[in-house]
Amino acid sequence: MINKEFFMALDDLEREMHISREVFLSSLEAGISSGYKKETGDSRPVMIKLTPDKFKIQVYVYQVVVDEVTDPDKEISLEDAKALKKTYKVGDYVMAEISPKMFTRIAAQTAKQVLDQRLTEAKKEQIIEEMNDKEGEILSAIVRRVEGGTVYVEIMSTQMEGIMGQQDQLAGERYLVGDTIKVYVKKLKVSSYGTQVLVSRSSPGFVRRLFETEVPEIKSGVVQVKKVVREAGNRSKIAVYSDDPDVDAVGACIGPKGTRIGAIVKELNGERIDVIPWSSNPLEFIAAAISPAKAAFVQVNNEAFSASVFVNEDMLSLAIGKEGQNARLAAKLTDWKIDIKPYTAVGGIFEE
Repeated sequence: MINKEFFMALDDLEREMHISREVFLSSLEAGISSGYKKETGDSRPVMIKLTPDKFKIQVYVYQVVVDEVTDPDKEISLEDAKALKKTYKVGDYVMAEISPKMFTRIAAQTAKQVLDQRLTEAKKEQIIEEMNDKEGEILSAIVRRVEGGTVYVEIMSTQMEGIMGQQDQLAGERYLVGDTIKVYVKKLKVSSYGTQVLVSRSSPGFVRRLFETEVPEIKSGVVQVKKVVREAGNRSKIAVYSDDPDVDAVGACIGPKGTRIGAIVKELNGERIDVIPWSSNPLEFIAAAISPAKAAFVQVNNEAFSASVFVNEDMLSLAIGKEGQNARLAAKLTDWKIDIKPYTAVGGIFEE
């Protein structure tokens, strides 16, 4: 049969649905095989041969020539093959062309159902493979529904459903159906309900990826993100470093007039972000980690990985933070136990 439109549709399938020609033809062979078997009772496998320059499609049933037959549907003995044509040898295909006229409406419908099913499965597998590659990335999504505190979104690049539980939402953020939001792909979860994409806006990885997007020096590797800790909706701390002495890692993240960090804070609905210069020296790193407060003095116990950070009286509440949040995040960022204490500069008195 000659069908120019078929080849045009095949090109469209590859270009628009990103389903390869090989996958489509395999699905088509399965569909025709099922329809042909329903029509004739013949269980021989189906092969499709395309001649694109002539817009020609040929469909065959076939058997492989073997010395000893173990599957009569797929194999034919060398003796029987030679009875058909003397030149046949082991490994050859004995083929018979199928005419479209052999298909009734029911057989054609069966073929179409199998084809649609195979293509749906292929597309699903392809999307899952794509989403595996997107793990740890930020993607745009549309809020489709909100049920019982869980937000269900449609990931725009794949139309796959993403699930954002309450623990992955920003405190105080409202999600309305139809809103377009950015989400961080945590992982794919395979369950009896199918494959689910778990997404988040509260993950520290979300903040890391936002900085990579906004700060070219991070994307290029000139500035490294050492660690991100976060209490989503309230405060994040990010430790950054550059081994290039001419690069101000903190300044690069802040941006001219605060434009870079401003864009990130806006995306996070005003969440405070402390950009901390990372240091291999624990005294320096711990002192910096309590930002925006300034340390007067730091004492460390290297064996216990614990530190006492002394701050002036007017810095004490800032260093500790609301309900201990700043001190808590500083400890997570440095991986040191931090105890913040008041320091009286007059006479060098440490107040316990």
